Amino acid sequence: MSTMESETPDDIPDLPEGTAGSRALRFILNAASGAIPLAGGMLSASAGAWSEREQERINDFLKHWVEMLLAEMKEKRQTILEITARLDMHDEKIAERVKSTEYQALLRKAFRDWAGTESEEKRKLVRNLLSNAASASFVSDDVIKLFLEWIRDYSELHFAVIGAIYNDAGITRARVWQKLGRPSVREDSADADLFRLIIHDLSTGRIVRQHRETDYAGNFIAKQHRKGPAVPKGTQRTMKSAFDDDEEYELTALGQQFVHYAMTDVPPKIEFKNPRAGAPKEEPGS
Repeated sequence: MSTMESETPDDIPDLPEGTAGSRALRFILNAASGAIPLAGGMLSASAGAWSEREQERINDFLKHWVEMLLAEMKEKRQTILEITARLDMHDEKIAERVKSTEYQALLRKAFRDWAGTESEEKRKLVRNLLSNAASASFVSDDVIKLFLEWIRDYSELHFAVIGAIYNDAGITRARVWQKLGRPSVREDSADADLFRLIIHDLSTGRIVRQHRETDYAGNFIAKQHRKGPAVPKGTQRTMKSAFDDDEEYELTALGQQFVHYAMTDVPPKIEFKNPRAGAPKEEPGS
């Protein structure tokens, strides 16, 4: 999940072994079965079915589970340190913002949703978002919370499409696909269906839209529907391609702000020193 250096946690407690250990774990599962609806019967059955030979495998599973939780804590710690390095705490507004209950609520939400941050790229999006949310005030905290939900729910391919459209407003689906470096595929392929789904997600999520003209007051001008060319008799009509090269797409105002807040890195203002090596520790770029 993360590119951070791996280490063997020293604070993982020894797991029970032998008959006493088996009984202890069975007791825990039986107790948990009363607190977890629907899973009680399954847990109780599993606890009763374990043999001593299976105990070693169970202990190994629990050890890896604890290691996974500790790795997640390391990621959160690294993210907090990187956010701190990007904030000018001499600025009174930033210092007050960081201490505010509103910003603390954003931090809690980000770390509650951490399971959706399943890659290093998503971790950087969260870092950038929280850093910019502390030092900028162009959007409300409600919008920042929405951005956190986008990071949790959307895939890296969604964000790649957002970046492609942001850098080339008025781009078509076909050109987005080409810009992503993807090969040509059939219209009835899984890749084409995936691309349709991504465009659908981003459109219904109000992140991208088809290009629209506006008047001087910013009102969208309705499109004039034109009839398509006459189709010769006996010719079959086909549906619009997933890689249509006519309709142009652009980011909405929300989409543009997401790019500014989550996809734009705030450079570090301070450097942390590695207490072991005694040398400056370089902050990873986005």
